[in-house]
Amino acid sequence: MNSVIGEISGLGVLDWGIVGAAVVLLFVISYIFGREERDTNDFFLGGRHVPAVVACLSFVATEISALTIVSIPAKAYEENWRFLQFLVGLAVARLVVAFLFIPAFYKYNCTSIYEFLRHRFGPATQYAGSAFFFVTRLIASGVRLYATCMAVGVIMGWPLTATIALFTVVSIAFIAFGGIKAVVWAGAYEAVFFLVAGIVVAGFLISHIDGGLAAAIKTGGEAGRLSTFHFTFGLKDASTFWAWLAAGFFIGLVSFGTDQEMVQRLLTVETRKSSQKTIIATILTALPVYWLYLAVGTLLFVFYSQNPSLPLPDKMKEIFPHFTRAVLPAGLKGLVLGAIVMASIDSPLSSLTSSFVSDFYRPLIRRGASERHYLLVSRIGVAGFGLVLAAIAFACAPVEKILDFAFQILSITGGPLLGVFLLGLLTRRRCNPANIPAMLVGAGVCLVLMLMIYGKMIALGWTWLIVIGTAITFGLAYLCGPAYPGPKAETEIKE
Repeated sequence: MNSVIGEISGLGVLDWGIVGAAVVLLFVISYIFGREERDTNDFFLGGRHVPAVVACLSFVATEISALTIVSIPAKAYEENWRFLQFLVGLAVARLVVAFLFIPAFYKYNCTSIYEFLRHRFGPATQYAGSAFFFVTRLIASGVRLYATCMAVGVIMGWPLTATIALFTVVSIAFIAFGGIKAVVWAGAYEAVFFLVAGIVVAGFLISHIDGGLAAAIKTGGEAGRLSTFHFTFGLKDASTFWAWLAAGFFIGLVSFGTDQEMVQRLLTVETRKSSQKTIIATILTALPVYWLYLAVGTLLFVFYSQNPSLPLPDKMKEIFPHFTRAVLPAGLKGLVLGAIVMASIDSPLSSLTSSFVSDFYRPLIRRGASERHYLLVSRIGVAGFGLVLAAIAFACAPVEKILDFAFQILSITGGPLLGVFLLGLLTRRRCNPANIPAMLVGAGVCLVLMLMIYGKMIALGWTWLIVIGTAITFGLAYLCGPAYPGPKAETEIKE
């Protein structure tokens, strides 16, 4: 049966039709939900009137992204399923964010979550937190954009530079017009698209593996590709259950509790309780998508094992887009390409701009201007940050393991940011003068350790870096700051 599968190059009319219809529908959603943006509250929070189920699906779409769709199958193809250990930590982190972080953000009616740091400590800590977010999100999102453009370039046969330019323009146009309501509603649509594409591709692979699903499980298991839990303890191995659990928990707290791009989705619903239910629900909605694309990676391994005559890509990070271009028939090619395109358009431009306007421009550059002025600056900011992301994406081309690289970058700057948030949430210390040096020391130590790991100077799994950065920042700031009775809430929490 497999002998009839040949290499199929290029996209057919059906593929173009699927991709075109998907993108057109995305822009229709942008028009419908973005045509009445009256002020920055609408542009960044959607007036807090987004339905919880829509916010939940959008949150999942933002979490998954094109980086997951492209990199998770490659990870499963080359390694195993131990990444699922990371998801256990992410699930626990969501619960902590629901009951510790979200009440504080609603208490202070935050547009940008770094406004919490201003209320709790002072403006200097807010600016430092926003700056750390900018660095973290710009680099990590540049990696995401690269993953998207690399995959699309492989499928379409386009050069990387042209692909990055195209997606940058499309993302700027989409978000600058629609604001967060367009992003959230489009994200819900994207999440469904990701799931359908993964199911269809998995079904195709199973139907073209000799022996079907049973043979795939047997072959994958014998090759160690289904290894999931690794219950040994050691600081050297980054793939143990405890290392992935710790990394998942702390990265989850950073991503879901201190990252404006993710938290912004949770703040678009009306009440604190709805926001809490939303993030808890994402435990059940995100896990199947991760599992599905891990399964696709294992099925790809079995498929190519049974078909050794089929060519493989020069770089294994391209295995899924290579398979899409070389093997998938018309229709399925367009479905996969559409999923990748959908994942790229839901970009971080809105969150980067909201943090810039709320945390820097409004308080430091232009106070007391009209909402019309701030809305204009927000749209200009979307374009500016889009160009910066394009430059970072192009610089990421030499990276091989792009998923690990994204998490490693997050570990260096995310730990210090999390440390200062936890200090504000868990203690009564007021340490505004000490917070910034503590964050810089935490990030510096993590950067040095990362370089030593890459240089094989120390035997330490990179998954422990975010734990170290959080502990250093929290400890230094706590020791240097006096006790503080806590600020009075400016607004009441809406239950």
